[in-house]
Amino acid sequence: MKKVNGHEIISLFEQWSPKRYAEDWDPVGLHIGQLNRTVQKVLVTLDVNEAVVDEAIEQGANLIIAHHPPIFQPLKHIWTDTPQGRLIEKCIKNDLSVYAAHTNLDVAPGGVNDLLAHKLQLRQLEVMEPTVSDPLYKLAVFCPADYADDLREALGNAGAGALGDYAGCSFSSTGIGRFTPITGADPFIGKVGKSESVPEERIEVILPGPIRNKVLQAMLAAHPYEEPAYDFFVLDQRTEQLGLGRVGVLEEPMSLKEFGSYVKSVLDVPAIRLVGDPDKQVRKVAVLGGSGSKYIRAAKRKGADVFVSGDIDFHSAQDAELMDLGIIDPGHHVEKVMIEGVAKRMQKECTDKGFDVTFIQSAIDTEPFTFLQ
Repeated sequence: MKKVNGHEIISLFEQWSPKRYAEDWDPVGLHIGQLNRTVQKVLVTLDVNEAVVDEAIEQGANLIIAHHPPIFQPLKHIWTDTPQGRLIEKCIKNDLSVYAAHTNLDVAPGGVNDLLAHKLQLRQLEVMEPTVSDPLYKLAVFCPADYADDLREALGNAGAGALGDYAGCSFSSTGIGRFTPITGADPFIGKVGKSESVPEERIEVILPGPIRNKVLQAMLAAHPYEEPAYDFFVLDQRTEQLGLGRVGVLEEPMSLKEFGSYVKSVLDVPAIRLVGDPDKQVRKVAVLGGSGSKYIRAAKRKGADVFVSGDIDFHSAQDAELMDLGIIDPGHHVEKVMIEGVAKRMQKECTDKGFDVTFIQSAIDTEPFTFLQ
């Protein structure tokens, strides 16, 4: 097993949940410490409070991955006799770094909202509120015909040519490439000062923007020429849209009241708030981790019968009632599903990479509310 530092772990994490998925107001990324040190244990938590920091120290963790950023507003000073200053001081003194993945983890496939939707056993999932889509690119590269198959394979291995359920998609046309190596060249074909004509193929592949550099490097490494001729074109087509929230259907309809009890049980919360006719039949469900008041209309536009989200305010609840959209509010803290989800996924990915690191699920309950019966 290979010892790793924080950069290697976070680089792997950001292949799944890149920071560019986050909302522009969201301070995701490294909050405290550094990523240059060797990391042997990572604590995954929803929130970072002093009890969680103490837990990380006791467990011997070198890095915390949290969902909620511990420093949300820019700091003008750090006073270590305040709760936040004391937390930062304790992290620094114990060489404990803190990294936050917030709305980018909400958007990421397999992230918070998918975890919640799977907990509720929703089917036929789609994005509720699209926020991210990337342009597609086309790479056109010219290659000697005898080497075209090897180049196509290298491009496919780098992720180019993946369209829907198909991999290795490409188009080729043939022609004649002409060139004259000049002094200083080290030509793969031909001699300096002599014009050459070579049967070549023009290979075209489609690729998403985020892997453009990876595909380019793969092409340059596999191409036999020292100066390959190629073009990148930006296409009007875009990748699959990603975004906040998920919408899906229940296997069988149930009443709003029955569904509320189901949510309470499955998401392991002590209470829920319900808006709407308890006897209303619900089948299509929208779910959004965190605060959902701003997304009531998005849920309704998607045809949801009920919207599951936290922090629903009074007036938003009234609006939902007027538009006949049921509301189940299990609280903000249901995002705790990310603790197990992130820890298990990252443990598997790091193990597959041969990384010598252990992911620990925080056992600290950071729910600030106490519910009286």
